[in-house]
Amino acid sequence: MVRKASEIIEIMEIFNKENPNPICELEYHNAYTLLVAVILSAQTTDKGVNKATKELFKIADTPQKMIELGEEKLKQHIKTIGLYNNKAKNIIIMSKDLISKYDGVVPSTLDELVQLAGVGRKTANVVLNVWYNLPALAVDTHVMRISQRLGFTKSTTPLAIEHDLMKVLPKEYIIKANHWLVLFGRYVCKALRPECNNCPISQYCKSKDKKL
Repeated sequence: MVRKASEIIEIMEIFNKENPNPICELEYHNAYTLLVAVILSAQTTDKGVNKATKELFKIADTPQKMIELGEEKLKQHIKTIGLYNNKAKNIIIMSKDLISKYDGVVPSTLDELVQLAGVGRKTANVVLNVWYNLPALAVDTHVMRISQRLGFTKSTTPLAIEHDLMKVLPKEYIIKANHWLVLFGRYVCKALRPECNNCPISQYCKSKDKKL
């Protein structure tokens, strides 16, 4: 059963009180480096991406600089990241497309972003949310698990959950909600060992694995 709208608002208000200015934990300098970082973050922790990109972004923070760096040298910077060979290939292709199709500017629409190599709907939504401050929701494993656990959705696929959340979440909280759900799932409501004693919304949780 999907939770009542009034309760969803109450949960969002608690999150807002706890963390009024949530931020993405990926480190970036501009829209392009954010896009690269999000591409790299697939099946990899944000900490791992930040470690790999610390030196990379000092020398390649634009599409042109990344192309000049080249695929092989890019691989050396990101070799600690999962699937780095394929990610390096996609980042170079994506960089070339940004220059040829968008004058080197990261586009600000979902339809344009998902046409770029290595960019799926989740990656595109992160860029739209974080850089362009648009009401977009990137449904990762944390968002999926938390939204189901809290009764925000009964759906089981990322796209369906995204659509459900866009309908049930208060419009004024949609942008922040993406960060709240990710951070909440990452640090409090963990998949294997949820820290229920530290949960600010414990009274709303009816999960069978809740630890009283």
